[in-house]
Amino acid sequence: MQEIQPYLMFEGRCEEAIGFYTGSLGARLEFLMRNDETPEPPPPGMMPPGSEKKICHAEITIGDSRIMLSDGMCSGSPSFAGFSLSIPVPDEATARRTFDALAAGGQVRMPLGKTFFSPCFGMVQDRFGVGWMVIIPQEHPTA
Repeated sequence: MQEIQPYLMFEGRCEEAIGFYTGSLGARLEFLMRNDETPEPPPPGMMPPGSEKKICHAEITIGDSRIMLSDGMCSGSPSFAGFSLSIPVPDEATARRTFDALAAGGQVRMPLGKTFFSPCFGMVQDRFGVGWMVIIPQEHPTA
């Protein structure tokens, strides 16, 4: 089985999200195609008027991980519920920097701190509503 890659629909805010993740997490933009650049037009009525320059598909990498993004149906209301993206970091300084960058304009769900499973772990929802878990991984005891 191949790796699983998240595909996030930002419902009209994808370009803003790409700018946020490149600036705050050092993400690299690998690919971007706008709705008016697709080889075939979308079916009639699928996209709202004025969405021609919105992003049909984009790909960014954060570290070794690829995340795919889109403006989706451009409804204006992204909804990211029931999951979080976990971002492992090597040390507390990187954890703090990453956590604070993601929290800018978002909401802290669990402040960074020591837990039984990590020397430094915290949860944040970024300004787009995407949940993130920042963690310094700790080796699990073997059974």
